[in-house]
Amino acid sequence: MKQMDDLYKLRSGVRSKRISSYDRSGGNDDSVPVPPGTRKELARIEGAGIIRHIWMTHSSPDPMIRRNAVIRMYWDGETEPSVESPLGDFFGQGWGEQYNFTSLPLAAAPRKGYALNCYFPMPFGNGAVIVVDNESDQELDSLYFYIDYEEHDEIPDDAGRFHAQWRRELTDADPEQGENEHLGLVPQRPNQSDEHNYVFADIEGKGHFVGLQYYVDNPSTMWYGEGDDMWMIDGEAWPGSLHGTGTEDFFNTAYCPDEQYLHPYFGYAKVPDKIGGFLGRTHSYRFLLEDPIYFDKSLRGSIEHGHNNCLTLDIVTVAYWYQTEPHKPFGKLPGRAERQNKPAITLHDIHYWRQEYRKAFGGCTKLWGDEWRTRKPGETGG
Repeated sequence: MKQMDDLYKLRSGVRSKRISSYDRSGGNDDSVPVPPGTRKELARIEGAGIIRHIWMTHSSPDPMIRRNAVIRMYWDGETEPSVESPLGDFFGQGWGEQYNFTSLPLAAAPRKGYALNCYFPMPFGNGAVIVVDNESDQELDSLYFYIDYEEHDEIPDDAGRFHAQWRRELTDADPEQGENEHLGLVPQRPNQSDEHNYVFADIEGKGHFVGLQYYVDNPSTMWYGEGDDMWMIDGEAWPGSLHGTGTEDFFNTAYCPDEQYLHPYFGYAKVPDKIGGFLGRTHSYRFLLEDPIYFDKSLRGSIEHGHNNCLTLDIVTVAYWYQTEPHKPFGKLPGRAERQNKPAITLHDIHYWRQEYRKAFGGCTKLWGDEWRTRKPGETGG
């Protein structure tokens, strides 16, 4: 790797610095509290430099603190954040949950995913500010952090600024054909547009896209992953310069994966605890460190939610990219209530589905569940 090749090179005009939560009195009280509804400024750096590493850990009585606390970063005196995401989602933990996550630029490390790490380089020419907003109604009682950075006399003119944006959508099923993925309930229609896709990146300016966290909560046992990724670069028309073949294909896996796999560049950090099929929460990720997606004017990155957008899914993403400033403002981050999880589908819910199936097939007392293969709903039978 080039980074290893550069390790032996001696450099001038660079000074290593750190801002941390260490106890200024010399004691061992090395954390800071963030009361509910307040902002904690972690770093305010003057001049030019590059943030090289962020580490943090925390404790709170709020079990959803990873979704209820938000990290924001500002470069060069800007008033709109270039990074805005709930804490857990940014570092690689979805749904406010706590679990280990491994990749090259981001990690949630032991013990049990408490240690949140970021190695994305973040250059700035005239100052940087990093804050954590506790939007919970409970205290973030202990926040520990390191922000390791370099002071530079100046940074190159071609240094893009780091950006990360959180998005969420509860997608619509096909209004005419219903949820129809993979099982082929009816013939599926082609999709010749990205109009109804889930959009994870809507960027203006010059830059390159470097990564995506994809957190999907699926309310059915149906395979969720036939959605193609689509990239419209600099305002081009569909099908665009890059067009994928399926969700799991974009995340560099194959054939409906349902197992954990953690590669430095891609993987499945979390898969559902099985009731059946693909019901529940899956976290997949891909970092395009060797193959960024370049754009000169704009980028629209999207993915189908099932082939031709036929599925209801709760999709949350964090997109990562570098670009020139100023960037297109993100818009207001959904409030805490709008960031909470959808209720988990349970065995009880599935039993209710079976009861409705029984009614649809005439209420027969010996229905097994595969009658739809041989007769239509409404037909009676034993």
